[in-house]
Amino acid sequence: MFFDTAQIHIKAGNGGDGAVAFRREKFVPFGGPSGGDGGHGGNVILWVNPIVNTLVYFRHHRQFKADDGDNGRTKNQTGKDGEDVRIAVPPGTIVRDAQTGEVLADLSDPKTEMTIARGGTPGKGNARFATSTNQAPRMATNGSPGEEQTLDLELKLIADVGLVGLPNAGKSTLLAATTAATPKIADYPFTTLVPNLGVVDLDRETSFVMADIPGLIEGANLGKGLGHEFLRHIERTRVLIHLLDGSQPDPLQDFKIINAELAAFGHGLAEKPQIVAVNKIDLPEAQAQWPQIQKALKEQGIDATTISAVAHTGTRELLYRAVQMLRELPIPQPVVVEALPVIRAAEGPGYVITRAPDASWHVTGRQVEVLAMRHRFDSEETLLAFHKAVTKLGVIDALREAGVQEGDTVWIGEDYELEWQD
Repeated sequence: MFFDTAQIHIKAGNGGDGAVAFRREKFVPFGGPSGGDGGHGGNVILWVNPIVNTLVYFRHHRQFKADDGDNGRTKNQTGKDGEDVRIAVPPGTIVRDAQTGEVLADLSDPKTEMTIARGGTPGKGNARFATSTNQAPRMATNGSPGEEQTLDLELKLIADVGLVGLPNAGKSTLLAATTAATPKIADYPFTTLVPNLGVVDLDRETSFVMADIPGLIEGANLGKGLGHEFLRHIERTRVLIHLLDGSQPDPLQDFKIINAELAAFGHGLAEKPQIVAVNKIDLPEAQAQWPQIQKALKEQGIDATTISAVAHTGTRELLYRAVQMLRELPIPQPVVVEALPVIRAAEGPGYVITRAPDASWHVTGRQVEVLAMRHRFDSEETLLAFHKAVTKLGVIDALREAGVQEGDTVWIGEDYELEWQD
């Protein structure tokens, strides 16, 4: 089975918490603060492994979590950074946000790797908060959470030339005859259930990758037959070799069916340059029909050719023609992938204020909840620091404008319950 789609959930590691500690050494009765910072959370990284050719690994591996950073220690020791998680994907993998469908990455180059989720930043130890007026702070901050997201992965084969045609047109036979690929070949529809890739080596300086795309049937753009599962693989190819079975009753009608399916599917498939080749020219039926086929295609401005994939007749000339067409086309632009994660924080003021039926106030939003998560509320210093941070964010003024009163309960997110005091 060929697995070319998958959905995974990724979670970067949380930053380690800062430590509250003081020097306790002989002859140093009033040692200063010595709490160290936490470690950075591990990142989640996607990298392109040219050896991998399907997404089958993700059939049983759907959750990926990087390590959390260690907490800070005494003696100003920083916690250990969390280990990154590296996820190997095949070349040609499209990465999308599962919720919005937004394309986050197009991973084609085998050298590409991308940080798709950043680990949380570390909390600060109390040594960081020492000042000339507060030489023994008991305040430290927690590490921030790592980014997380659900991703849709979609594999599109990367090939220079794609073979298209109805089932049994001879695509697999041509691929096997001209490359080292060993596709399954038999005389029944849909022998090819998975795309096959092969490297065509014409001479020392001329080679390209050719893909045998499973046969299409009328209605494929609507999902009939193998339909959408494989039409998308043609999107990556630069040139199409359109094979017609010359021994069939009406090859010209077959030609119309395939082109109609490509046009209906869209994505620029109908605009791709085509080389039309009538296969099985070694058979009497194909030889008898060839003059009529050639004339009809010439009237459409198409210079078709004949081959026999089984007898290797005309195949080399066909492949050199494909090479010449590839050389005349513009060189594909390299895929540019952002070095930093593409996961974005929510836009807006950073918080939303609502009032519950029990008259409690609820402040939600990524920015304010991260602030609450980073403060410990275990000392007056921490409470003052949190108050200063949310005041800067505008939460305090917004609550006053909304009508908060002395003694009201204020929730920050779902985990932090505070009492309002002016």
